[in-house]
This record gives sequence, C-alpha cells and structure tokens, in this order.
Amino acid sequence: MAQVYASTERTYPATPEQVYEALADYKVVRPKLLPAQYSEYEVRAGGFGAGTQVHWKLQATEKRVRDCLFTVSAPSAGKLVETDANSSMVITWTVSQDAQAGAGQTKVQIETTWQGAGGIGGFFERTFAPKGLNRIHDEVLAKLAENLAATSK
Repeated sequence: MAQVYASTERTYPATPEQVYEALADYKVVRPKLLPAQYSEYEVRAGGFGAGTQVHWKLQATEKRVRDCLFTVSAPSAGKLVETDANSSMVITWTVSQDAQAGAGQTKVQIETTWQGAGGIGGFFERTFAPKGLNRIHDEVLAKLAENLAATSK
C-alpha cells in the first residue's frame, strides 16, 4: 500500500482571520460549501474548529462512496486537520497570508492523504483519485469564494 496525495489551493481577497473563521465553522458555513458529491452531512460534536466531529458521505466516483467520520484538530495557527475514524484519510486545511499575491490576500491549501490500495488497483488510485478529489475540492474553494464575497458586503 502506498500513500495517495492530493493538493489544491486558491487565493482570496480577505484576511486570514476571515477565511479561517469561515472554514472552522462546521455548523453554518461548511454545509454551504459542499458540492453534490457530499451527502448526509452532520455535525456530531462541537461545531467550530478543534474538537468538532463531523460525518458525511463522499461519492468520489459513480461506484465509490466513502463513509467519513472526521475529528477536527487545530495543531497550529491557520491549520485545521480532519482525521477520518473510518479510514486513513487526513485532510489538512492551511490558511496563510499570500505573500506573492500582496497585502489583503489569503491562500488556502487543502492537502489530502490516505493509504491507497496495492497492486494495479493502487496504481490507478494513485494516478486518478487525486485528480478527482482536487476537482471536488476546487468546487469547495469556489463556494468559499462566494461565501466570503457575500459576507464581506
């Protein structure tokens, strides 16, 4: 089994605090960010940042549905780490000032890792799953942009 890795990012015209507050709000904001691949979203404990426990099903492909139960930690400023109790999946959200884009710009990076299958199935998983997951996460980041724009008015 080899580790599978997916990463995507986006820059927003908002402060790191505004972006982090939105991402850490699992009760109100996060459900608004989820595309059609997510179902059965439910906050089971907490609701904001570290200590939150959240459930959802992720339909990664037509035939593959992951039943996820994530516990959220915040190991450092600007980081949210979601660890799945039902698999080896870990999603790390990093919110930081985007030095290259200039003042008032914040970058969000989503990194996802999990232990993939072995053999030929593992080869295809490592090759195609990150691309599919990045498309899903790109949709989440686009909806985050819409949410940030709506709340800044």
